[in-house]
Amino acid sequence: MSPTQWDFPVELCCRPMAFVTLTGLDVVYNAVHRAVWDAFCANRRADRVPISFKVLPGDHEYPKCRPKRTSYEWYIPKGILKTGWMNKHLNLVPALVVVFYELDWDEPQWKEKQSECATRVEIVRLENAFYEHAQTYYYTEIRRVKSHKEFLNKTTHQLLFVRHQFKIAFFSELKQDTQNALKNYRTAYNLVHELRAHETNILEIKTMAGFINYKICRLCFQHNTPLDAIAQFRKHVDLCKKKIGSAELSFEHAAWMSKQFQAFGDLFDEAIKLGLTAIQTQNPGFYYQQAAYYAQERKQLAKALCHHEPSVTYPSPDPLETQTGVLDFYGQRSWRQGILSFDLSDPEKEKAGILAVQLKERSVVHSEIIITLLSNAVAQFKKYKCPRMKSHLMVQMGEEYYYAKDYTKALKLLDYVMCDYRSEGWWTLLTSILTTALKCSYLMAQLKDYITYSLELLGRASTLKDDQKSRIEKNLINVLMNESPDPEPDCDILAVKTAQKLWADRISLAGSNVFTIGVQDFVPFVQCKAKFHAPSFHVDVPVQFDIYLKADCPHPIRFSKLCVSFNNQEYNQFCVIEEASKASEVLENLTQGKMCLVPGKTRKFLFKFVAKTEDVGKKIEITSVDLVLGNEAGRCVVLSWQGGGGDAASAQEALQASRSFKRRPKLAAGEVHWDSVVGQASTMIISRVPNISVHLRHDPPALTNEMYCLLVTVESHEKTPIRDVKLTAGLKPGQDANLTQKTHVTLHGTELCDESYPALLTDIPVGDLHPGEQLEKMLYIRCGTVGSRMFLVYVSYLINTTIEEKEIICKCHKDETVTIETIFPFDVAVKFVSTKFEHLERVYADIPFLLMTDVLSASPWALTVISSELRLAPSMMPVDQLESQLDKVVLQTGESASECFCLRCPSTGNVEGGVATGHYIISWKRTSAMENIPAISTVITLPHVIVENIPLHVNADLPSFGRVRESLPVKYHLQNKTDLVQDVEVSVEPSDAFMFSGLKQVPIRLRILPGTEQEMLYNFYPLMAGYQQLPSLNINLLRFPNFTNQLLRRFIPTSIFVKRLAHPDLIRADVSSIF
Repeated sequence: MSPTQWDFPVELCCRPMAFVTLTGLDVVYNAVHRAVWDAFCANRRADRVPISFKVLPGDHEYPKCRPKRTSYEWYIPKGILKTGWMNKHLNLVPALVVVFYELDWDEPQWKEKQSECATRVEIVRLENAFYEHAQTYYYTEIRRVKSHKEFLNKTTHQLLFVRHQFKIAFFSELKQDTQNALKNYRTAYNLVHELRAHETNILEIKTMAGFINYKICRLCFQHNTPLDAIAQFRKHVDLCKKKIGSAELSFEHAAWMSKQFQAFGDLFDEAIKLGLTAIQTQNPGFYYQQAAYYAQERKQLAKALCHHEPSVTYPSPDPLETQTGVLDFYGQRSWRQGILSFDLSDPEKEKAGILAVQLKERSVVHSEIIITLLSNAVAQFKKYKCPRMKSHLMVQMGEEYYYAKDYTKALKLLDYVMCDYRSEGWWTLLTSILTTALKCSYLMAQLKDYITYSLELLGRASTLKDDQKSRIEKNLINVLMNESPDPEPDCDILAVKTAQKLWADRISLAGSNVFTIGVQDFVPFVQCKAKFHAPSFHVDVPVQFDIYLKADCPHPIRFSKLCVSFNNQEYNQFCVIEEASKASEVLENLTQGKMCLVPGKTRKFLFKFVAKTEDVGKKIEITSVDLVLGNEAGRCVVLSWQGGGGDAASAQEALQASRSFKRRPKLAAGEVHWDSVVGQASTMIISRVPNISVHLRHDPPALTNEMYCLLVTVESHEKTPIRDVKLTAGLKPGQDANLTQKTHVTLHGTELCDESYPALLTDIPVGDLHPGEQLEKMLYIRCGTVGSRMFLVYVSYLINTTIEEKEIICKCHKDETVTIETIFPFDVAVKFVSTKFEHLERVYADIPFLLMTDVLSASPWALTVISSELRLAPSMMPVDQLESQLDKVVLQTGESASECFCLRCPSTGNVEGGVATGHYIISWKRTSAMENIPAISTVITLPHVIVENIPLHVNADLPSFGRVRESLPVKYHLQNKTDLVQDVEVSVEPSDAFMFSGLKQVPIRLRILPGTEQEMLYNFYPLMAGYQQLPSLNINLLRFPNFTNQLLRRFIPTSIFVKRLAHPDLIRADVSSIF
């Protein structure tokens, strides 16, 4: 039987569609016919009815219908299902034959009507008609098959029950009645398993069971019931997995089981592509994996059962051949087709048939089948993010490639999965994979791979026994000595012979004998850790570090060279240990050599070097540690650790060691525990420790915009002179950008800093210093805003020093920082009052008012006010000359000084937000400051004031005081501030404290022209001494009823102080003069 006998037939796997033939169309030479054919078949969309069209000539002969059987009484079936039945109804026997006739009409528009007949709308209508006729045909066929059941009996017609049920289901599929098709397939499946199974028919039963199971699962997926499909398949496997059949052909059962799982995996995957959602624990990968498992079982059984002597030949005649080239019924043996007897009538023929099957099986490439299935499973597990399942199957794929002698692909796969097993610590699995990889590299004579795998199999991650490690170690040394290694055990004999020739060619060829192997991705038999003695070293102290090495191989081993590389390659030359040795001495039991490593013992190597002065402030990193095994006379291997050592297992081992509470055993003096060593692969080079003192003196806090003095004193305590002393001082970098813009530093305090001055002065040369000598530098700082600032004073210098008998020039530095708080020197309060010193919320146009300033010292130090200045805005005018009233005034902490200015504001109309007043400028400096220190001008922006216009302004002229019974003249000035004639009513209310001449209570009506003034004179006669209320002046503006007397009283005095009478005679004279 052919190796592909287990593949399902195409007609089983395809979707059954109604078969319709078209005759009378010449699709080759007639364009119209071709257009009709294309309209039926080309670009069929999913929404069109499922029909399979085929063009046949008019004289085509269709399969002839056999005469109908009227009785099954003596009929004995020879099998369940004929091999050609499905194909016959899919491709040979049409459900409908459509005959096309070309009519010859003389109508002029016939050509146009011909093209219209080919339009899609007409075709769709025809299709639907064809489809209805086809369904009627398949319905008739189903009824015909069902009618046969009444003639069957379960004694001799068991096979016919299965056959008819399958046909009904298949015709239902052709009719697109998938629900009834599924129902009948399930019935047929149950009937198959009711058949009496024997060694002679077990293959036919399993074959039909597999076909029907495939149909059931396919329809379940199609109906979007995947759980039903999975349940059916599990049931199918449980029922069939023990139906092995002939023990001599048991590999066939494994092949059949493999195909069942593969087919279900294909169905599952196809359903997913059509929209089904799978999950991590239930995806097609598991079915492909199981298919690969049975394929591997098939391979093992075939190896055991098909191993015949070379003298055994293939039987003749061939028992697997048939007259037609194909079997009559699915699942039968070619040498006994149609024989249903359980007794073997011809044992010799049976024996020859079994032998032929076994010999055919030997030609099957099992590894190729297994690899394909595993590859499908890996793709699924990768898709559903199952990394461990993927790695596990990739290992199996690699092993199959090894058995198939495709060692290149085997190594590629095994290399890929080794990383996962190393990172997760699966050492037993890793050892098994490495063993296979070592065999592959040996059989291909791949030098570097062979050395790499040998190094790891000798290491602590390997679970091999010591004798196996010793053999690998010996082979490794042979390779390093340019000799061929011994063959690996359990390798194919022919492959070994080929490999030996390849190794011989490798030895004879002249090529590179140095192999550099980066060990960060695997676990070699040597461990390495690098550790600097300190996280930083001063430039005048030698840099020291240790390299720790530990071997895990069975025997002591000698290395030829140890070298350390740095990010600054100039240091590499100082960190090399080399020991000359012959290749044959690598495994000699010499434990006293300086490069000899004893298994299980930690070896420490000390290195030191002097750092370069230009590396001050830089990090020195170990970039690699290289350990050389062998020598250039033979071959040498360079084990290269990146950074400060460590391999693929180091991080996990360090974590375990940190969590372990196990007490470490005591070691001899000078020995160290490997786990106690913590690597440190980098260190900083820092400057020499300075031996100077830097002192800062100042009087905080600083005042805004003043030239604040910071005195810097530098004193040398070095034993030798220092030179090139430089000072960097100012605002410490890294603070708020706004502070940088508002802070300015200078060395000259006699001039004010502006924005051109920097916030930090750098590298100011201040000369040289001898031991014990000191220098002073005054730094002036101007801070434009309040708040805290951090200032830096950085002093650097050069000094000669000797280290390891080598004189170097060291640059030393010392820095001091100080935080200085900046505050305002003054708190200035500004208020507007009337000429009567009453508080004003607003002022009136052209009416004088008073601006009062109150300057309160907020400084803890005495301040001297040099002068003050009032700069008025254009909208303000002074009433009298503006002069400073605070010249040379000294203010102590908490003291205040006040000034008063009389102003007026011309009419400006309505200004939103008020009218600007101007600026108040105070020139000042600390009282303790030197004379050459410039004064600071502090500018205070005065508040805006609301200005209102009034229709009438009234002011009064009267003496500063009066006397009892003496005449007191009072003149009122009424000024019209509008462009209108004002009608004014004026009256004076009587008072008990005064007598006065003029009209009382009766209002006087006046007319005041625009911009003019009217004067009214009253003579008041005080009657009582003391502070007395003047008679009230009442004014009523007829045009402005809102003008109130309350507003009037803001402009004129309402009271006056009256003194007592001086002499009685004067009193009488004054009274007579009044009357």
